[in-house]
This record gives sequence, C-alpha cells and structure tokens, in this order.
Amino acid sequence: MTPPQHIELIEYSSETFEINEIEYAIAENLWRNYDRQVTVDFPSPKTGGKWKLTAKGWVGHIQLTPDFHVSLLPKVPLGTLFGMFDYAYNLKSFRFLPGLINCRSLEDFYNQLAHVLAQRILNRGRQGFYRAYLPKTGNLAYVRGRVDMRQTIQKPWEVKLKCHYEEHTADIEENQILAWTLFLILRSGLCKERVLPKLRQAYHALQGLVTLKQFKSEDCIGRNYHRLNQDYQELHALCRFFLDNTGPSHEKGDRTMLPFLIDMAKLYELFVAEWLKENLPSNLFLKFQEHINISDRISFKTDIVLYENSTGKPSYILDTKYKTTTSTASDDVAQVIAYAVSKQCQEVILLYPVSLTHPLNERVGDIRVRSLTFSLDGDLEQAGQNFLQDLLS
Repeated sequence: MTPPQHIELIEYSSETFEINEIEYAIAENLWRNYDRQVTVDFPSPKTGGKWKLTAKGWVGHIQLTPDFHVSLLPKVPLGTLFGMFDYAYNLKSFRFLPGLINCRSLEDFYNQLAHVLAQRILNRGRQGFYRAYLPKTGNLAYVRGRVDMRQTIQKPWEVKLKCHYEEHTADIEENQILAWTLFLILRSGLCKERVLPKLRQAYHALQGLVTLKQFKSEDCIGRNYHRLNQDYQELHALCRFFLDNTGPSHEKGDRTMLPFLIDMAKLYELFVAEWLKENLPSNLFLKFQEHINISDRISFKTDIVLYENSTGKPSYILDTKYKTTTSTASDDVAQVIAYAVSKQCQEVILLYPVSLTHPLNERVGDIRVRSLTFSLDGDLEQAGQNFLQDLLS
C-alpha cells in the first residue's frame, strides 16, 4: 500500500496508523534518528496492532524520504509562535513580520524568511560585500609587506622572499556565515520552486568570494559591528534562526534532506529572556545561561538570573519549564533550590506557559519558591506584563 505522503502530529499528542499505512523501514528511520522529537511505538498488543506516533516538545518538518513527510505542529497558535520568534531571534527590526504572520504553516514561514535572507544578501552584494584585512604569509617573487629577514639570511639561494602582509578580502566570517546558512537552506528540501532561484542566486554571489565553512548558531552572537558592516547584524540574526533550527543530517550523498526542527523548550526559554531584556525595570539586569561552578566536576547552568543594578546581587532565579502539567515536580523544586543556595539568592521561580491547577508558593528555609506563568494563550505583551507584575509583587 502506498504510504501517506504527509503525517501531521500536534505537540504532545498521539496518532495511530494501520500497520500497512507506514512502511517498516520509514518508521524505523523515524525511531532511530528522531527519537527526541517523536516517540514511535511499533505495532504490538499494547497498541492494538497499530503504529503509534507521539510528538514531543518540538515543532517543524521532517522529510524522511522524498515521498514521506512528518509535520510537527505547535499546540500554540502560529501567530503566537511567530511572536516568540520575534523576540527570541531579534527579528522585530525587519518590520516584515505582519505579513509573515499570515503564513498558513511553518513551511510557509520558513520559505518567507529564506526569501528575505536571500534578497538582503543580494542587496548587500550589489553594494559590495564587507571586506577586512587579514594577516597572510607567503613566498613571493616580489616584496609585499614585511620581508622575513631571518629566512632570507639563512637561505640566500631562495629566489622567492618570505613576506608577512595583509590582504583585503571578503573571505571572512561575516560572509562565510551567510554562505553556510544558504547552503543549509538549499539542502533542506523545504523551499518551494518560487524561492529556490533567489536562494541559488544569493549563494552563487558568495560562492566565488568565500570559503565554505561550517558554523553554529552561537557564532552569530556577540559579533563586532560598526558603520561598515552594521547591516550584517540583521543578516546574522536571520542566519541564527536557520542555524539554530536546521537539524543535523544523518545521511550522506547529494540527495540529503535536512530537517527543520524547533525545540520549543529552548525557544520558550530564549523568548522569555529576550522579552525581559526589553521590559525589566531599570533597577534590574539579566544574565542568561549563566554557569555556576560548584567544583571541578560539578557545575550548574541557570536559565535566567536577575541582578540588582546597585549592588550586583542576584534578586531572582528563573527556571523555564515548557511542559503541560497541573503542579510542580519535586525534582524541579530541588533543582532550583540548589541554584538558589549556590547563588545565595532568596527568590526562585519556576516559570510555565500555562497556569497550574496547584500553583506553588512556599518557603524552604530562607528561600521562597514560586510557580508563575508567562502565558502563550493570548496577547504576548499583556501576558508578559502580567508575569512581570506577579514576579515583582
């Protein structure tokens, strides 16, 4: 029987399929390579002889074969998801999201952003890609820069001179990040025919200028921008989105397809951090993903810590929990108390995207532990203000 072309799974929900609806090899591929994203229960008496697929806390698109796709849909509305992208990846500065929010699917959103990135790269190419001076060393038939006198004296018979010089080149990380991102997008298999020509055009514009090197999303953060490359800050913000959410390929060859997968727990954490950066009162500042070293072998990494500007002391520790639950888990409470003790902080927060049936507000010694909500159900700005008011109360 011909397998279904497209399966849709909603976050944290399960679907069953008849045994002849999914080929065994395809299901095994999904189980082996995407176990973090989808739980695959093979046909058994437990499942009534059917396939059972359960989406975990990820959304996106997995293309298992050219003919078999799995879409992981968010439990929140797409408009809310795009609003989270706004903050998490600093995409607000592009001023094109109102149109993108009308996209009907994540694939449409992916295509629209890919098109915007390609167009902006082409615009920068028409102005001239940013160049910088890089130190070079080479044996030349002429003097360029500084001659290595030691080698010249030691080897007077050498016709060519060893020179140390600087080369004005476009083959620098600023442009290499753009080329690598376009390369991944073109391999993803997600882009439609109307978008592909623009992507190929942008990639070819860079191909002759830069070396293709692999980059991570972290490479787009904390870069130095100035008047000559200021527009690259927006380009790298877009690149970060694609590099963060394009999964690694488990196959080799020219037919490789890369999945587009978004870890919703990570996105929620990043969204809350970026929202707070813009909305905290002036007496507080934020540190994100801060490492706390207990010993050479033991260390913690906190989600968000809020510090007092005047004293530099921690006021609140926030741990985001992107999960559907009615009450806090004991392990989560023990974890944040350990954070609080290590930082000598008396206020810790477990932050959820939904209101808990049994919220927490207790003291463990001098430490106050609360559960709060930054809701994703409605207007994000209002939800953020409600959360901030509850936090500071």
